[in-house]
Amino acid sequence: MSAHEKINYIEFPSKDFSETQLFFSEVFNWEFVIYGDDYMSFSNAGISGGFYRSSLVSSSENGAALVVFYSEDLEMTLEKIRANKGKIIKPTFSFPGGRRFHFSDPTGNEFAVWSDKVLI
Repeated sequence: MSAHEKINYIEFPSKDFSETQLFFSEVFNWEFVIYGDDYMSFSNAGISGGFYRSSLVSSSENGAALVVFYSEDLEMTLEKIRANKGKIIKPTFSFPGGRRFHFSDPTGNEFAVWSDKVLI
């Protein structure tokens, strides 16, 4: 598939680069490159992107796009998020085709995680 006119990169705000880097490294195994005091990029995330320094947060309540991760084991991912200072802001719920929950990273950005795997 051609990369022409496809989503190629995504950027998020971050109030605290250290907290952001630690969280996403530990929970999702992202890798980071720091570019000065106001920007850092990430890779190993399914799409490349970055964080820019900002006191704002990304939230679907405020009209921001919601980035949704996929997990083979929803409960394990939820526990990793909690163990690394993430907050569950919408508990796990079912929908046609799977289950998901919403969380905020330690600096307040909202994300979601879904799975099509059924609990046995």
